[in-house]
Amino acid sequence: MSNRGLTAIVAAAAVVLMAPAVALAQPSGAAPEGWTMPRTPDGQPDLQGVWANNVATPLERPEELAEKDALTDEELAGLKARAARLFDGQGDAAFGDSVFKAALVAADDFTSTDVATGNYNQFWLADRNFDRRTSLIVDPPNGRIPTLTKGGQAKVAARAEARLRHAVGPEDRALSERCISFGVPRLGAGYNSYYQVLQTPGYVVVSQETIHDVRVIPLDGSPHFSDRIRQWHGDSRGHWDGDTLVVDTTNFSPKSTFREFNGSAANLHTIERFTRVGPDTLQYEVTVDDPTAWTAPWTVMIPLQQSPDQIYEFACHEGNVGMYGILAGARALEKGEAEGTTATKSR
Repeated sequence: MSNRGLTAIVAAAAVVLMAPAVALAQPSGAAPEGWTMPRTPDGQPDLQGVWANNVATPLERPEELAEKDALTDEELAGLKARAARLFDGQGDAAFGDSVFKAALVAADDFTSTDVATGNYNQFWLADRNFDRRTSLIVDPPNGRIPTLTKGGQAKVAARAEARLRHAVGPEDRALSERCISFGVPRLGAGYNSYYQVLQTPGYVVVSQETIHDVRVIPLDGSPHFSDRIRQWHGDSRGHWDGDTLVVDTTNFSPKSTFREFNGSAANLHTIERFTRVGPDTLQYEVTVDDPTAWTAPWTVMIPLQQSPDQIYEFACHEGNVGMYGILAGARALEKGEAEGTTATKSR
């Protein structure tokens, strides 16, 4: 949780919590009549500012919607109404795709998936925006991530098995829990999903709020690093294709994680396309490819919305008491199991 939540307390006192925690207005990506693309002094499209990913649209199309790529106006209105009732700021926090999925199945209430330790409530999370789309994935047309290869399945299974064991040290936990990275590109919405773009004639800088990760992307046409050089966020190289910024990233570390343990790491190759389609909308398209993890590439489109908010310090490393608690808890579980007083397993 960022300091944005603390700022919300002040605002909440003024409005007495009258606003629902789920935004009901559909964001418009259409440029108004007469709008022209703003440009930097060197003539490139101006993409600068803070951009938010608070879409409620799930990454993958739910099975209940099969081949339906868009909701009707009536279906969208019903989904919004159910979400507003479920997530009015008083109940458990809903992360990622769970907002859309709970509203889709018309659940009576929502309970956090963190049943062991509990969670904070929805008040602390950003408002979510609904549109008619049923998945962020635009290719393949079924809105689903392609099947894992045998190698990808083996990696996912090995990691899942490892997480059943008690963590011996921090290396056994996710990079995000270790305050190293939430991964690049980050597709998750609604949890510190804010990005700031800065531009100079030779570089574009993309900073994401989670763990204040910053990528400095050269635009000079220079080649990627040698294959021997590997980085948490890979090696990014950018260029302009008309009014679209294209960022090609390779050379990820074997220890990198994209979407946490999905089977892809060192062989990940991403192509990001940033296109400003209106004064308040930055169309963000990502094509993901790793032939050792998936049977085919796949593409996501996220309509980032310009935000008046600032990027706040994530402050993950300040003591990292969460990691201390995880490891201390693992030792306590081991002791309890040895004494026959508990059979709880790690996750």
